[in-house]
Amino acid sequence: MTDDLHPATTSNAAAASERSCRSCGARLERLFVDLGMSPPCQDFLTADRLREPETFYPLDVRICDACLLVQLPAYLAPETIFREYAYFSSFSSSWIDHAERFVEEAIRRQGLGPTSSVVEIASNDGYLLQHVVRRGIPALGVEPARNIAAVAVERGIPTIDEFFGQALADEIVARSGRADLVVANNVFAHVPDLNDFTSGLATLLAPGGLLSIEVAYLARLIDHNEFDTIYHEHYMYYTLLSAGAVLARHGLRVLDVEQLATHGGSLRLWIVHEGDPRPTTAAVERLRGEEAAAGYGEPGGFAGFSARVAAVKRDLLRFLVDERRQGATVAGYGAPAKANTLLNYCGIRTDLIDYLVDRNPYKHSRFTPGTHIPIHPPEHLERDRPDVILILAWNLRDEIAEQLAYTRAWGARLVVPIPTLEVFQPG
Repeated sequence: MTDDLHPATTSNAAAASERSCRSCGARLERLFVDLGMSPPCQDFLTADRLREPETFYPLDVRICDACLLVQLPAYLAPETIFREYAYFSSFSSSWIDHAERFVEEAIRRQGLGPTSSVVEIASNDGYLLQHVVRRGIPALGVEPARNIAAVAVERGIPTIDEFFGQALADEIVARSGRADLVVANNVFAHVPDLNDFTSGLATLLAPGGLLSIEVAYLARLIDHNEFDTIYHEHYMYYTLLSAGAVLARHGLRVLDVEQLATHGGSLRLWIVHEGDPRPTTAAVERLRGEEAAAGYGEPGGFAGFSARVAAVKRDLLRFLVDERRQGATVAGYGAPAKANTLLNYCGIRTDLIDYLVDRNPYKHSRFTPGTHIPIHPPEHLERDRPDVILILAWNLRDEIAEQLAYTRAWGARLVVPIPTLEVFQPG
């Protein structure tokens, strides 16, 4: 692995000089972490594709020396990633509960009611807007993955199956006016044309309105060694400082901030137009100060991550090899996008893990990209009774451990690889 946070070496300097920051346009020459090569993380393979070539793309994350935005060059076009998507939010019961709590908080903050307007960008299968609609509040979803947008429409949630940006924002405003609440949760990292997307958010948000952005928090990614959340559909990795700089460029201001446990640690930003009379909360100023004190206000403050990532890889491989040598059977629980970064970076295939299970029927009878590990329904565990179950969706650790309480009957051990390797009993 290449050392992090050093300017690009001679061998890749030419390529680096051609890349520019999506936020401020400065050249990207400083490497944050290099995870090698990996195929698209949501490209789960059918059996007939196992003998076909796969395309692997670099996972070399860079940091902008000018505005400190950490970002992955756009090796894949968004149409390639998002038009047919494998992630359905409603397959996690804890995520449904999280969405409902968010809606209740947004209603409280903004006083939403039957005459209000709510628009969610990247609305997925309606997991969040269903709670808005049930409360009698008009809602509109925007979801470019057509297979997922169709599910939302079947649930009675009006959904536009297009990519969001300035042009679509103009169309929505012309047709139905601006929104009192704009929700862009867990999408702000997924947009290659960041300025066009953010400009669209500013256009869509009504004067006096409230914009919510939830995004994985880079400081927690670093603290907890969450390198597997780096994959090609995650173009950016934010601190409050870097997110605030992007928003300010488009006349938006962070009004309030919350730190969440979701996705291994996230920020929820409550955002208003720059001229909004509501004062910025003390929580925003406090977190900005904490980030500056931690070194995240300068490029050199992000150093040391690569060495910890390599240690996670060594510990996991050592454990799996030792278990195999002792004759243990090993399965994995969950086939999220992050699992494919971990599996490909560590070189884990069916010699170390027999199979994965996942609740999403879309993934059943398919294989992981690059590593070709088969995926079965969760019921396969009870029939097979593996000795070790590696929890790859570690952000849902507690939920999954509760679901796997029945595996205690045959003495199964559960394992999470991140932030450090941990082995524990279910239930």
